Amino acid sequence: MIAIVFLVGLLGVTIFAAATTGQALPIPEILMLMAVFLVFFGSGVYIAAVLGVLGVLTGFMFSDRPWWTFLGQTLWAPSSNFVLVAVPLFLLMGEILLRAGLSDRLYRALNVWLNRMPGGLLHTNIVSCAVFSAISGSSVATAATMGSVALPYFQDTKYNQRMVLGSLAAGGALGNLIPPGITFIIYGLITETSVGALYIAALIPALLVTGLFLLVILVHGLTHPMEKPARLPMAMKLRALLDLVPTLLLILLVLGSIYGGLATPTEAAALGVVGAAVFAAFERRLTFRMLNASAEATARNTALLGLILFGAYLLNYILTTINVPQALAGMIAGLPIPPWGIMLCIIALYVALGTFMEGFSMIITTVPVVFPIVVALGYDPIWFGVIVTMLVEIAQISPPDGTVMYVLQGMRKRPGPITDVFVGVLPFLAVYLLAVILLMIFPGLALWLPALMA
Repeated sequence: MIAIVFLVGLLGVTIFAAATTGQALPIPEILMLMAVFLVFFGSGVYIAAVLGVLGVLTGFMFSDRPWWTFLGQTLWAPSSNFVLVAVPLFLLMGEILLRAGLSDRLYRALNVWLNRMPGGLLHTNIVSCAVFSAISGSSVATAATMGSVALPYFQDTKYNQRMVLGSLAAGGALGNLIPPGITFIIYGLITETSVGALYIAALIPALLVTGLFLLVILVHGLTHPMEKPARLPMAMKLRALLDLVPTLLLILLVLGSIYGGLATPTEAAALGVVGAAVFAAFERRLTFRMLNASAEATARNTALLGLILFGAYLLNYILTTINVPQALAGMIAGLPIPPWGIMLCIIALYVALGTFMEGFSMIITTVPVVFPIVVALGYDPIWFGVIVTMLVEIAQISPPDGTVMYVLQGMRKRPGPITDVFVGVLPFLAVYLLAVILLMIFPGLALWLPALMA
């Protein structure tokens, strides 16, 4: 409901601004798109079908070019782009790691070092998700993988189940923010921004968000103290570090090849798949059955993302043809409010959309419209790429429709209401929004490293 109210309010502001500034705005197109958009989403139609139908309807009604003459060419552009090959490769790497058991070894090793801190295992949830994010590139994959590993550790314990689920949801939300996040690849493809520069820019914000999450758990641990487990000998802790070696080597292989200029993100993803298969072979779990199951899961997820991408590209092409983004960009850029005020409006739009749209769909449908506005205001495309990715991750853990939260809800062994996840994730959601505000106030948090390495 909040998203619908916000969209209607945004339309009213748009019409008022167009009337006061005297700029021509395609009001019929916007009204038609909003009406069909709300009807389709309200009826539960798949996002890929919504985007495709919106593109065809808009082109048929408002474009003077028959849609069948550009449909094939428009869909061919994203499907043949070399950068997108990284998406199924990163997904395949995560599937192999899950089935090879390396994620379980990662969690156990980190738990040995972190379980005596105030908050105990909750710290392990965040740190293990952050480390796994550096090789998975996906929030849903991170939440599903680490959730399946972590939840059994909390059975028959005194941990607050809401905080357990909230910490895993927040940790899963790091999946796209920590390089090599898939969202950066899509954003770079849409805006023609360097994916490598986006990865570098995301490092400090990712550390900031991870630190804020750990701070939330620390405060919770201090205010809700629990009996600490027995102190382990240092020899056992040092032996546990050996379980981190495969994961750290894989991170070095993937991110090191990108930052060292030895490979593109796509090539690094291919190296990651090979590395994951090698480690699975060392674990004696590399079988044809395991590879087949990993390939099937990857194919399903890739097909889903591909259909969404094709529908979005078709809709974006039509909107550009009838000058909707250009008109909105010119109108909003000319509003008598400072640039930071417009940026706050854009952030509010993403927060509202995140209450009912999946994050991947949100970035594809909104960036082509919002990006020209941001550039016209003088903001850096790399900085905005980090901001958008953070907002998309916030959408993944925003009630009532955050994808990551429902993934964890479905993995619970004992039945419980989804509100447990909603309540548990709220403090992490608040500090994530705080991180976005800090990045607006101090843009150097995202731009310092790219400028240093330029």
